[in-house]
Amino acid sequence: MPSHLIKRADYDAETRTLSVWLLTNDKRYDYEDVPVETYAAFRRAFSKGRFFNTHIRDRFRYRVSEPDASP
Repeated sequence: MPSHLIKRADYDAETRTLSVWLLTNDKRYDYEDVPVETYAAFRRAFSKGRFFNTHIRDRFRYRVSEPDASP
């Protein structure tokens, strides 16, 4: 997934949760109730960052997980 914004993205179809790690920090953003069709379009998008900013960010409720501080 080459992107200038997104380091990694995972999708859990059972919970409809899209987890996104941005290159700008080590936090994980878990977006809730993301339809599988939106995730599929995200994966196909030429610009993952542009698709994320237009179709995911600020459109789905999310929670932020801080980086794991364990050694």
